[in-house]
Amino acid sequence: MDSPSRRDFLKAAGAAAAVPALPAAAQSRTAAASVTRGPRAYTFLNPQESGFLEAACERLIPRDELGPGALDADVTVFIDRQLGGAWGAGERLYRSGPFHEGTPSQGYQLPFTPAELFRRAIRAINAEHQSRNASFARLPAQEQDAYLAALSKDKRDLDGVPANVFFESLLEVTIEGYFSDPAYGGNRDMASWEMIGFPGAYADYYDLVGVNQPYRRKPMSLAENGQGHVHLMKEPMSTLPRKGRS
Repeated sequence: MDSPSRRDFLKAAGAAAAVPALPAAAQSRTAAASVTRGPRAYTFLNPQESGFLEAACERLIPRDELGPGALDADVTVFIDRQLGGAWGAGERLYRSGPFHEGTPSQGYQLPFTPAELFRRAIRAINAEHQSRNASFARLPAQEQDAYLAALSKDKRDLDGVPANVFFESLLEVTIEGYFSDPAYGGNRDMASWEMIGFPGAYADYYDLVGVNQPYRRKPMSLAENGQGHVHLMKEPMSTLPRKGRS
């Protein structure tokens, strides 16, 4: 999980994911990468959960010379809002069973809502580290990377949640928070869109039809007013694409 290859992957994933329906408005990459933040206010995550997520998300998308890390981009704020909203409650999940281990093509097959899945798995992970008189957040970066890499391949039980299923969910929602419209809590200052050259919710491209040259402009959010201020959505986005039952 070295930073250069990981960042290249994120730029490619972000460019592909941004095309269908995302927006923006941002500052320069250099400024975004050097942002320092105070404590974040969470409405769903407790301190133990947020401690793990802040450390884990920052290792999945670390700050570097190309752009901000997950924490600078408020990815954990996005995750907190998602877990505390309709998606976290499993609003669109079929949950009447039977629940059996399925094939990869069948997607998510567990009985837990996303909020339950994250809460159970993180509690089990924190318990693993407490048994060794440590915490994930205090491990050296290299050890954090090794632990996350092991989670991605391991099917061991984390309070009912297979480790690899939790890792896949964590990685997916981390990338979504990094590249989503800032109206949903993540992608602070739209710096990730600036990084990949995505203009956001700009409505009129008519004059550019047939022009074969790169298009560059300051990104724009779908919730941005005339002064450039982005209003957070009152309800977190509940229609994010997710694998599994519907």
